[in-house]
Amino acid sequence: MALNTSADAPLPVGEVSRLIGGWIDRLGAVWVEGQITQLSRRPGAGVVFLTLRDPSYDISVSVTCYRQVFEAVAGVVSEGARVVVLAKPEWYAPRGQLSLRATEIKPVGVGELLARLEQLKKSLASEGLFAADRKKALPFLPQLIGLVCGRASAAERDVLENARHRWPAVRFEVRNVPVQGVHAVPQVVQAVKELDALDAVDVIIVARGGGSVEDLLPFSDEQLVRAVAACRTPVVSAIGHEPDNPLLDFVADLRASTPTDAAKKVVPDVGEEYERVRLLRDRARRSVQSFIDREERGLAHALARPSIEDPHRMVDERADQVAALLDRGRRTLGHLLDRADSELTHTHARVVALSPAATLQRGYAVLQKADGHVVRDPDEVAAGEALRARVAEGEFTVRVDA
Repeated sequence: MALNTSADAPLPVGEVSRLIGGWIDRLGAVWVEGQITQLSRRPGAGVVFLTLRDPSYDISVSVTCYRQVFEAVAGVVSEGARVVVLAKPEWYAPRGQLSLRATEIKPVGVGELLARLEQLKKSLASEGLFAADRKKALPFLPQLIGLVCGRASAAERDVLENARHRWPAVRFEVRNVPVQGVHAVPQVVQAVKELDALDAVDVIIVARGGGSVEDLLPFSDEQLVRAVAACRTPVVSAIGHEPDNPLLDFVADLRASTPTDAAKKVVPDVGEEYERVRLLRDRARRSVQSFIDREERGLAHALARPSIEDPHRMVDERADQVAALLDRGRRTLGHLLDRADSELTHTHARVVALSPAATLQRGYAVLQKADGHVVRDPDEVAAGEALRARVAEGEFTVRVDA
């Protein structure tokens, strides 16, 4: 309700406190869930004082109840337990303090916790926070590992000793935080964010050595799950527990069953790597030697071929063939020329034998008229006609006698 006040007409503190108390008194009872962090049960006192804390947001509120209300659950409720209380807000005006007056307290059972976690798991899974394609690969050899764990805990010792035994040069950036209780969630979230902000950190391990379902509740907190999902650095969940899985296992990039297992999965073993290098080197040497031997055998086989062993052999063989063919060609051409010469001689003899000149050589003469026509019939000439007589050694003129 708005009040008419000013610097000249302020309200007294008591009046403000009274007004706040009057407004709060009009509020009804509510069911509140939280974790008990402080419990005061003074002997003989009729009122029990406790502090109820929200582990996810680091917010606390004071709660009071009559002794008989608390005695109903005193056997199963202690500091650190999660409870649900039915309480009415109250305002203590003299101190200006808000508290809750509880009229009923119920412990949150393991079954109910698991059911809530299962519901939260389905909700986060539907957002894709657990999807496999969001998982980041871990580096083969991290130079600096961020470790979030309890102070002087077995988990810290297991991770450090096993990692350094496997790779002595590995370095750690350790953040010691509470790993259970009301302060666990905000400090684990802060430690993860600090390590994620360091560029030198290659991987982050969140480790704890196991515990009950209630002890492991901080590692299923929605705030922590979302903080890990937002990390750019790969995160390894190393909560030693079986068979239940906190939600951190599902959002982390790698889940290790124990802190020791996390050290083995994050850091390679120097002895194994030396042996792997030796085996690969031997394999490479054998492969190269096998390749060389195979090529040498191929080269030896090639050199053993006649054409390579005696390169001039083929030329010499072809030279003999060429010489034989050349000689054969010459003989064939000689035979052809001899035959042609013989035929030419015989033809020449026949031509000479049939030649008119040869006939003339035997004493014959050819009579030709003035126009060169050869006289074959006596009737072709007339008396007194001049004829040309051709003999072997020349020609002369004759005249036909009547």
